[in-house]
This record gives sequence, C-alpha cells and structure tokens, in this order.
Amino acid sequence: MITIIHTNKVNNNQCYLLGVSAEKLFKFNEYLVDEIFKREMAHHNELGKIGEQLATEFLQKKGYSILARNFFYNKAEIDIIAQKEDDTIVMIEVKTRNSSFFGDPQSFVTAKKIKLLVKAANEYMIVNNLDKEVRFDIIAVLKNKTTQEIEHFENAFYHF
Repeated sequence: MITIIHTNKVNNNQCYLLGVSAEKLFKFNEYLVDEIFKREMAHHNELGKIGEQLATEFLQKKGYSILARNFFYNKAEIDIIAQKEDDTIVMIEVKTRNSSFFGDPQSFVTAKKIKLLVKAANEYMIVNNLDKEVRFDIIAVLKNKTTQEIEHFENAFYHF
C-alpha cells in the first residue's frame, strides 16, 4: 500500500491528505470525474430542453401547429413534429448550443442522425395513418447569457 502525503496551498489555507492510500485517492478521483460529468450532462440536457421550448414558441409564432414533441422510435427522437400546410408534416430537429466556437449547431446533424430521424418519421406517419408529404427541418438555437438566436432551415435534408 502506498501512502500519499500531499500539501497544497489554496487561498492561504493548508490542505493535508495524510495516510490516504493511492487506491482510495484514485476511487475518489473517479467519483469526482463522474459527478462533474453528471452535472455537465444535466446542464447539456437542460440547455436542450430550453432550445426545444424556444423552437416551439418560434414555430407557433410562424403559424405552425405543434402535433408532437419528443417522439421516440427505437433509438431515434424527433424533437418537434409540426404542420403549417395541410399537405405537409414537418419533422424538426432542434440543435442548441451555448457557443458557436465549435461550429454552427446545425452542422452537428450527422448522417447517422438523419437515418434515425427518417425511420422515426416513417413510424410516426404509419402509427398516425397519415398520407402526406414529409419535410425535414433543422432549427438551430444559440443561447447563452448574452445571446439568443434562432435560425430555421427548411428542407434541411432530403430522404429517399
């Protein structure tokens, strides 16, 4: 067993870890990493919910009727299903970010995600016995303390 003795000055306070085994310290470190990850995921999920709510309000102001939110099929989720014109159902993927530093939110819709969205859209149309055109849109939301931007990309991608 290895015993770690560590002294660290933090804000002029002495912190001592005496007689702590490396194994316990490692487990504690793992615990801290897990807790930080959980908090970050909770923040990420909360930001996503805020973005979806902003997108819903945005669509309603543009005259869309919201048919469903968070429709799940297998591993796929359609964030918003809406309709504006009688003959078209719109499947909307909402991408929310707090910074555009790593790219625009809409650039995070991958080919794999598109494939899943198409499968879920097909299921929604079958379950609801709808025989209408389907359009896929992306709403990009950039939201932080100083900025709130919403961009709507109609016909963002085509399915085959």
